[in-house]
Amino acid sequence: MKRAKIYLFLHLLLALYSISSVLSKLAAGEPFLSPSFCLCYLGIIALLGIYAIGWQQIIKRIPLTSAYANKAASVVWGFIWGILFFQEQMTIGKLAGLLMIVAGIVLYAYADQEGADE
Repeated sequence: MKRAKIYLFLHLLLALYSISSVLSKLAAGEPFLSPSFCLCYLGIIALLGIYAIGWQQIIKRIPLTSAYANKAASVVWGFIWGILFFQEQMTIGKLAGLLMIVAGIVLYAYADQEGADE
């Protein structure tokens, strides 16, 4: 149960991390150093600071290889944010890629769990 909470926290942290890319894309559409541009970048810095602290807590509790294997989930979050905020389109190729990422994360987690049981 404790391990499940760590992985839940990791994925929430990765979702938060991926929002910094949303803010970056929003900032790119604003005039350089305008108030909205600066606000977006302030948000990015804040999110990355929170992420850095959270990441340190995660890697204290699980193997680094497991944490990095799960970082691929940020691609999935980026896809979700692209659809929600920027009306990006889902294609069969993108969906196949996302399914491969999720399958890879699950496969790695399963293999990692097997190694922990031995």
